[in-house]
This record gives sequence, C-alpha cells and structure tokens, in this order.
Amino acid sequence: MLKKGLLLLAGVLLLAGAGFAAPADTSAPLIVEGSFSAQTNTLSKAQIFNQKARDAEVATLNEKLRRGQYAEVKQRINNLTSRNFLDNRFHLILALAYDGLQDYDNVIYAAGQAIAVAPQDPRAYLLRAGAYLKQGQHERCQMDLDTALKLNPTSRMAQRLQAELDAKTFLVKPEAKKEETPQKKSSPTWFILYFAAVFAAILLYVYWRYEDVFHQPKNAFSRREVEVKEQYDFIRQIGEGGMGKVYEAYDKVLKRKAAIKRVRPELVRSAYVREQFLSEARMVALLRHPCIVEIYTVIESESALYLVFEYVDGQTLETRLDIDGRLPFSKAKRIFEYVCRGLHYAHSQDIIHCDLKPGNIMIYGDDKAKVMDFGVAKKSVDHETGARTVAGTPAYMAPEQQKGFMRKQSDVYSLALCLYEALVGQVPWTVKGFDIAKKKIVPASKLAPHIPPAVDGLLEDALKEDPKERIQTIDEFWSRLEAIDPLEEELEETHY
Repeated sequence: MLKKGLLLLAGVLLLAGAGFAAPADTSAPLIVEGSFSAQTNTLSKAQIFNQKARDAEVATLNEKLRRGQYAEVKQRINNLTSRNFLDNRFHLILALAYDGLQDYDNVIYAAGQAIAVAPQDPRAYLLRAGAYLKQGQHERCQMDLDTALKLNPTSRMAQRLQAELDAKTFLVKPEAKKEETPQKKSSPTWFILYFAAVFAAILLYVYWRYEDVFHQPKNAFSRREVEVKEQYDFIRQIGEGGMGKVYEAYDKVLKRKAAIKRVRPELVRSAYVREQFLSEARMVALLRHPCIVEIYTVIESESALYLVFEYVDGQTLETRLDIDGRLPFSKAKRIFEYVCRGLHYAHSQDIIHCDLKPGNIMIYGDDKAKVMDFGVAKKSVDHETGARTVAGTPAYMAPEQQKGFMRKQSDVYSLALCLYEALVGQVPWTVKGFDIAKKKIVPASKLAPHIPPAVDGLLEDALKEDPKERIQTIDEFWSRLEAIDPLEEELEETHY
C-alpha cells in the first residue's frame, strides 16, 4: 500500500504544462469566372439550351458585375429565368449581385442554391460566409470558411475574411494573456511543491478510503472501447452518404442481420463533437416505431464510431426512382402514408429528422416504408427560432435550414420535395420552367400523367418559403394527401 502512495505522489509532482501552436493558413483570391456548370450535380434533363448561348449570357452578366451594374444583373437573370433560359451558374452570379446590393439575406439564399447544385465549388461558401460576417453570425461564417478552405486552401478571399472574423472575435485574448503573466512569476517554487504534496495526500486518502468503489465494474452507460469485428461479420457495402459508409453485417451474438454505418472519422475527431454526436444518437435510439428504422446501439472503437441499425431487406426510394423514373400517384400515396406515420411519431417525441430525402426512405414488402438515418436529427426546442443546425442535404433543405435554423415545419418542406420527386422524377429546382426569382415551382400535374390537380395545392402550401405560412404539421400534410383520390384513368398495370 505504501508503494502505491509513493508512485502516485511521484506522478503528481512530475506534471508539466503544455504549449499551444496554431496552424498556418494559406489562400488565393476568389475567381468569379469559370465553368460553374461543370461542377453541378443537377440532372441533365434541366440542360435544355445551347451551351454557347448560355456561356455568352454568363459572360455578359460577369461584365455587368465588373461594372457594378448589380440591379441590372438581378433584373437580367429574372428575365432569363421567366423565359425558361436556365443555367446553374445563375445562382452564383445572383449571389454576387445581391452582395453588391448589400442584400445579405438574399446572398445567403442564392449562395445556398449554388451550393445545392455545386457543393464542391468554394466560391458560394465564401459569398455566404461574407454575408454571415456582415450580419454578425460569426459561428456560421467560420463553418463556411472552413469548408471553402478545404476545397481551395489557397484562397486569398478566404484569408481576408478569416482575418476580419478573427479581428471581431479574438480581440480580447492578448489582454487576457498580459494579466496571466505576472501571476505566474509571483508564485514561488516552494509554494507549488507544497500545494502539490497536499493535493497528492488528499488523493491518496480518497483512494484508500473508497478503494472498493474504484474497482467496481463499469455499467452499461460507461464509454467502452470495443473492437466491432469481434461481434459482427461485415458482408458487403450497401450504401454511402455524407456521414459515412453503410454495410450489411451479421450479428454473431444475437444471430441476426444488421446495418452498420461507420461514421467518417473527421466528423467525430474532436472530443466535444464526438460527445455531442453520441448524445444525439442515444436520443434517437429511444425512438421505437414500425415506420422508423431502429438504432440498436452505438459502438466506439479506438479509431472509429459505428451506428448499428435494424436491417431492412428492400430498396430506397432513391434507388426505385433511378430504376423506374417516377411512381404512379396511388403507389406514392401508399408509400408516403408510412413515411408520414414515422415522422409524426418522431415529432411527437420532439425530434426533427433534419435530413429527409429519397435516399433515407426505405421501401420493402408491399409498398411499405420506413424512415431511416436519423443520424443528424435534432431535439426540437420551444422558442421561435427552432433548433440550430447546418446538417442536411442542400437540395432538400428548407430555406430557414439553409440559414442555420431548424423546426418541425422544415421536415414538412423536405417531405413535400420527396413527394414531388416521387411523382415527377426530379426535384422542382431542376424542372424546366422553374422560376428562380419568385421561387415558384412548376405544378406536378403538368409534368406527369394522372396526377390529381389537388396535389398541386398540397405541394404549394407545403413548400412555402416562410415556415409560418407553410403546412404546420405532418398530420395536416397526410390528412390532405389522404383525401386526394387517384384519377380514374390511372392504370395500375405498370412494371413497378
């Protein structure tokens, strides 16, 4: 016992401080010109105009930007889109025009649209970061700057914005350091040694007094380091998304199949982010509903984090649409009944999905469905602004979510986008005739046969830009959808 005490006392006296160093930052200027459309992930169906004509329009708009004719650029794009003259580069140019007009709310929205169609282009992130900086949203600004620097580490515009942000957020640090310095010098060595000895004695007393407590086994909620392959056989990769890769696996202990998502290491490398992620995953694991893919457990290993899900033998709505193009209304209605049930239950538990899209709707059996991947879900809050988050897939995010705010009505917006895509075959933003200036979509009944006209009103009300004017609950959305009967001429003799 005396040997234990001496060893512990020696360890305490040998403690030392550590220094901190900040990584260097390099960058290069933002280049407005370039082939923005080459980086887009928009469906090729929306590219309907001659490439030469679009390039000429983009060159004209860039020239007007250089001359500072921002209002003319805005008016020109509105005129072009009203005549169905579409180009993905218009989003970025419109964001630049709004920036010149100092209309920062619309800069954020237009830049968000540019990110949705070209998430690998750093320019839109820089424009949105600048708008956030002007509005004093420093946290949002820093996140967009980090993304832009990952895509283009040599951006001079990013360096300038970072310097402005640092000047506004870190001015207090130098004064704090000056106050700490004389305090360290005034502490004599004998006093530090005396304090360390007293502290070590207290630790030894506590250890000896409660030694049996320290040797008790850890409970089920303690952090564990587990080698996941000791319990699971990985069979094959079945998917990949923004959070990581998904594998089909076999649980050797419980003798059942499971779906395991290996979370990307960079998402949980920070101890704080890791704990936050685990806390949210445990929250979602409490959801138990037939229309929600259940999270069995969360497993930590030395180098990774794993989410273990219920395995569903089926295919996602995204895969079904890739194969069949679109769904008849009667079939889509049956599938979305299950989706609405699952979301209604989650909202009743004050949990918002945050990333609803066709890739997260699993279809199985006779047109049954389960909602999956609540991995980025957030707890709903009572105040007006909603839960704050930047997670999600840009093409399916509500306008307020693109600005960093999340509420239950944001899930309603994403649900409506999924239904539109299921019936038409593509999201509204890629359809010929979409009015980007007024943000008005083309009615679904005009794009595919046998869609009841009442569906257009439902989608229009669910896709309102202002969440207060939107359909407020999943129950209301389903009640209106349930009341719509298929047209008599819709044929069920299809290959679905």
